[in-house]
Amino acid sequence: MGSRTKAREGMRMNGQGGIVEERPVAIDVTHPGGRGRLATMAHFIATGSADPMKRTRFSSRKRISTDAAELGRLATGLAESGGKLEDAFWEAQLGELIDRLLHDGAEDDLNAALDRLFDTNAPAHDELADMIEARAESGVLSMQGQEFDILLFNVPLLAWSRFSIPAGTIAQGTLQSLKVQLGAHVFAAGAQLALTDYLYSPDQLPRTFVDTHQLMRELGAAALAGRDLKLDGSTLPETNRFLSDTRYLVGAIAVRRGMPVFRWNEADGTREGALREWIKQGGPCLEPLLTGCAFQPLLADAYHAACRQADSASRPYSLRASVAFLQTTTGKTAEQLRAVVGGFHDQRLEEYRIGFGPRDGEAVWHGVVWPLLGAEDEGSEITGEIENVLRECGLKEVVVLDQRFPFEFCDDCGAPLYPNIEGDAVHAEMPEEKNAPSQTLH
Repeated sequence: MGSRTKAREGMRMNGQGGIVEERPVAIDVTHPGGRGRLATMAHFIATGSADPMKRTRFSSRKRISTDAAELGRLATGLAESGGKLEDAFWEAQLGELIDRLLHDGAEDDLNAALDRLFDTNAPAHDELADMIEARAESGVLSMQGQEFDILLFNVPLLAWSRFSIPAGTIAQGTLQSLKVQLGAHVFAAGAQLALTDYLYSPDQLPRTFVDTHQLMRELGAAALAGRDLKLDGSTLPETNRFLSDTRYLVGAIAVRRGMPVFRWNEADGTREGALREWIKQGGPCLEPLLTGCAFQPLLADAYHAACRQADSASRPYSLRASVAFLQTTTGKTAEQLRAVVGGFHDQRLEEYRIGFGPRDGEAVWHGVVWPLLGAEDEGSEITGEIENVLRECGLKEVVVLDQRFPFEFCDDCGAPLYPNIEGDAVHAEMPEEKNAPSQTLH
């Protein structure tokens, strides 16, 4: 039947006194939960494209393990399947092998198989990536003779602030309030819910499929036991400071086998209704976690899907945050600002960069990176989307340059360079007299 894999939107990372985005968001299907190694969730931490997610892979010609080779064989069979019955045959064998490898901590075998298929068989690569994600974020646990479906979920929160965006331990009272609202408006009746008592930044999410699988099982057991998961924040990486960034609530739900998981799985529920009520009722519960921030809650979903949703939604959100920030710090109105959009290429188009500055000058005060996600390429209508968002923010002058900029960064500080109205790639630098803080916009 060929690959029925849905196109992924990549998951997968300062200038001299300017505000720049050095860590575009993205997800790399091969490292769940990581963040921007070049792309990423499995994540693209470094610079920004995350498909499975667009990850830069190096050709793997060396011998791979027997298990990695078998993963490739089964994924190829699934990609070439002609119907649902054959799908089920291949999926059962593939799922069983992935479960064993996740249990044994065999991350290298999973990635070796993905790398080999990336080079040789794209449909099989996508089938394997889908299956690894699914088995890492979901499973079955038993309690008192009853089997329960377990799903690791993620609740992304988009936020921006001139100050630090918080990440860290969540107070018990706030945690319980969030559970009540999620249970009432997002998850199906009867679902048992557990949360980690920590608000994650992207760099603190699990970085491997094995780590993601382990967290799913720990949270699933906590949900069945009616407790939450306490996290030692001292073991996590430090959170860097960005003007605009994403935060995550991570948890798991347990439902009896075959029962609805989300509110919209029930006959009288919809995604739109769940999101509306979550924002209305859950928003006030989030305020203590994001003091001094403007924020936008997104809808909870399966772990990897939610991360990709956040990566996609964070791009226009970053533009809106940038315009609001510049109006606040420079005293300019949106109509007095100019945005210049340019495509930056390596072997292909990697990302768009947007330079912001005064409409009556050539300076670039601030920059934002808009990474390509999923199947996006030069033929996608991305510049139109960028322009529409900026005009909705009140900008009257949005210039889209046709030239191909090289995918380069500052040799001294590593910051991205941004296009100016003259067609040059330059540092983003805030006016000195405004004494604006140097931050990076995600």
